[in-house]
Amino acid sequence: MAGGAADCSFWQRLVARQCRVQELRNKEPVSVAAASKLLANLVYQYKGMGLSLGTMVCGWDKRGPGLYYVDSEGQRVAGSAFAVGSGSSYAYGVLDRGLCSPVATEAEAAALARRAIYQAARRDAYSGGTVRVFHVGPRGWREVTAENVAELQDRFGD
Repeated sequence: MAGGAADCSFWQRLVARQCRVQELRNKEPVSVAAASKLLANLVYQYKGMGLSLGTMVCGWDKRGPGLYYVDSEGQRVAGSAFAVGSGSSYAYGVLDRGLCSPVATEAEAAALARRAIYQAARRDAYSGGTVRVFHVGPRGWREVTAENVAELQDRFGD
């Protein structure tokens, strides 16, 4: 997520609550596509009113993995890799270079994500100081790493 912390927190809680209601009604989890569409529709109602939100909605459902970009204008895009926030141009440079060849293992994917987030955080004054990498799979999500940018400087320093 990127943007105003209050906006991000509010919309995350609202969408989670709406998804839970849908799950209880339909007796099955909401798809990743439906969750991202719900978020996009909700924030679209506030387009042009100063919301600050850019997020990736990701998960695993009966169709397999899903990844969507949603922003505060209600834009929703499906894809296989995204970077959000003011440091995203730095992250995309690393992602584009790293995704030229297939990423074969979870460890390779996590290493690529770690480096992309590190570059964004290091070069962008408005990005955070912690690099967090998560793995999303059929059994849910888990945090892979949480490292301080300063610690990664020794490993990735240019």
